[in-house]
Amino acid sequence: MKKIMLTIAVAMCLNVVAMAQTTTEKLGEWKIVTVVESIVPMGLGRSRMIENTTEVNTEQFRTSRTDGQKSDQKSVSRSELKVENFDEAKLLNFFSAAGINFQNIASNDAMIGARIMELEAAGFKFIYVTSAVESHAGKDDSGGIFITRMFFKK
Repeated sequence: MKKIMLTIAVAMCLNVVAMAQTTTEKLGEWKIVTVVESIVPMGLGRSRMIENTTEVNTEQFRTSRTDGQKSDQKSVSRSELKVENFDEAKLLNFFSAAGINFQNIASNDAMIGARIMELEAAGFKFIYVTSAVESHAGKDDSGGIFITRMFFKK
């Protein structure tokens, strides 16, 4: 009986030590890759794959509201939010003069897939993806984009 109690006590201690080590682990490095694919006809749009390369401290851009109404947001300049350093890769537009260009879509898929594989080879793990669209709504609406954000963690 004493051996069983001692074994349980040792196991519990080891479990506490293991839990403490996991809570003090480094949070990890995150990377977000944003893909903007234009759906403007005849190649007039701009499609890109964008990655930020600048470290940002969000503390200087945040303000607090105390009563739900008053805000110091005017003290934060939008021009200060813009980063100067980022990587961009050109992509092809979804539409050509004849309409949807499936070769362009396949080409973009090849570029995006290649970038995902490069990031995984660099030790990043693909965590999450989200997308949205502002679409071409007929003859009076010549614009639109398809945007995808991919989240990676190392």
